[in-house]
Amino acid sequence: MRKGSTRRPQDDSPALHVKNYITPGGLERLKEEHQFLLNKDRPAVAVVVAWAASNGDRSENADYQYAKRRLRQIDGRIRHLSKRMEAAEVVDPEAPRSGLRATKVYFGATVLYANAAGVEREVSIVGVDEVDLDRNHVSWVSPLGRALMRSAEGDSVVLEAPGGKESLTVLGVRYERIAVEPFREPPGSYAAAKQS
Repeated sequence: MRKGSTRRPQDDSPALHVKNYITPGGLERLKEEHQFLLNKDRPAVAVVVAWAASNGDRSENADYQYAKRRLRQIDGRIRHLSKRMEAAEVVDPEAPRSGLRATKVYFGATVLYANAAGVEREVSIVGVDEVDLDRNHVSWVSPLGRALMRSAEGDSVVLEAPGGKESLTVLGVRYERIAVEPFREPPGSYAAAKQS
């Protein structure tokens, strides 16, 4: 056996060392996608696989090969979502806070800051599964999220981004509901095609 042909199986257990902080809305979105894939998309693709397999020679059957590949992708995404939900540690930004927890930037904070040029920007610190730059939702492990963590109003922090260092001034910190874009069934999915 060649050295290149042996491979150790990847560990399928959820990451125990990295916390998966997530807002309640973010967890709900993961659950909705998981349920869609499990109960709608996967069964629809399985029907296509069965139909394509009944057409004969599978080695030259593009429908069969594409549907099997799509089924593997769905199964991989279902496993990924299951692990993320299992490791989830829900943090509600609306939960009452007191002392430093109410005035410093932690997970779930909405932060108003200005750069050295005085340009203001507001971001919400969310989990890695909830990042949405169109809504100004940044991950707590991103360079910006890490720079802002544990700062308070009036603090200056240094953002170490790939483009270089930048000085930021925190103008305000508040904790409020963070609206997460709900899961929408992707156009072109097998489940959508089956319904129409």
